[in-house]
Amino acid sequence: MKKQLFALCLLWIGISELQAQQTKIKTLSFDSTAFASKRKELNSLGVSSFVKLNHEANGFKLPYRLLAPKKITAGAKYPLIIALHNSSRLGTDNEKQLEPLTRTWLNDEIRTRFPAFVLAPQFETRPTQYVANETFGVITATPQENLSVLISLIESLIKNPQIDTKKIYLIGYSMGGSTVQHLLSQKPNWFAAMIAVAGVPDVSSLQNIKNKPIWLIHGRKDDENPFNGSDKLFKQLKGNKKARFTIYENLDHNTITFPLLDTDELAKWLFKWKI
Repeated sequence: MKKQLFALCLLWIGISELQAQQTKIKTLSFDSTAFASKRKELNSLGVSSFVKLNHEANGFKLPYRLLAPKKITAGAKYPLIIALHNSSRLGTDNEKQLEPLTRTWLNDEIRTRFPAFVLAPQFETRPTQYVANETFGVITATPQENLSVLISLIESLIKNPQIDTKKIYLIGYSMGGSTVQHLLSQKPNWFAAMIAVAGVPDVSSLQNIKNKPIWLIHGRKDDENPFNGSDKLFKQLKGNKKARFTIYENLDHNTITFPLLDTDELAKWLFKWKI
C-alpha cells in the first residue's frame, strides 16, 4: 500500500512539474548598457550572406532576404526558419527587416550548430491589424490581404528539395509575433513550431493550433502590445502540453528582446520539433 501511495505521489509530482514548466515567470535585472552593446554588435554583422531577393504574387511585391546554411551537403535537408519583423521595419529597402532578433541567426556558433535556411521578408504595409475583441476582452490581431504574398513565397521555397518540409519554423517579434500566429492558424500543417514574442494574439482559429508547439514570450510591463493578450491566448491553449509561456516581469515592449539576443534557447526549442 505504501509503495502504491509513493508511486501515486511521484506521478502527481511529475504531472505538477510538467504543468508548472509550461509557464515560466522570470525577473531579469535589465542592463541598458549591455542591451545597447549587444544590439550594436548584431547590427554590425555583415549581412551579405542574407541574399537579397524579391517575390510577387496576388498583386503584391515582397522583398526578402534568404540565408542558407554555412555548409550544404548534397542530398541533405535543412530546416526553414521564417523570421518576421516588427512594424518599425516596414518598407521596401530589403534591409530594415534584419532587426537584431533576426540577425542572431548570423551568429557563427548558431549557424554551425543549427544549420538552416532563414527567410526574412519585408512587408511594405502591415500584414496584421489590431482590433478590440469584446468576446475575449483583449485586443486581437486580424490578418490582411498582403499576407497572401508571403504564403505564396513559402509555397515556392518549399519546393527546394534541400528544405525539410517537416521542419519549418516561425518566429516573430511584435507585429511579426502576431503575423506568425496568422500563418500558423491558416496553414497549421505547414509549420512544426512557432515562437511569438510580444505579439497581439490571433484567436480566430484556436482549433487549428490547439495541438501545435507554441512558445509565447511577453513582458508584463508591455503597454504597446498588452501582456494580457498573450496571457489570454495561453489560457485558451489549456491542455496543449506543447505550449509554453515565458513571462518577464520587469520587461516592456522595447526591452523584451534583451534576454533573447544572446542565447541558443530559441533555436534549441524550435529544432526539437517536426511535423
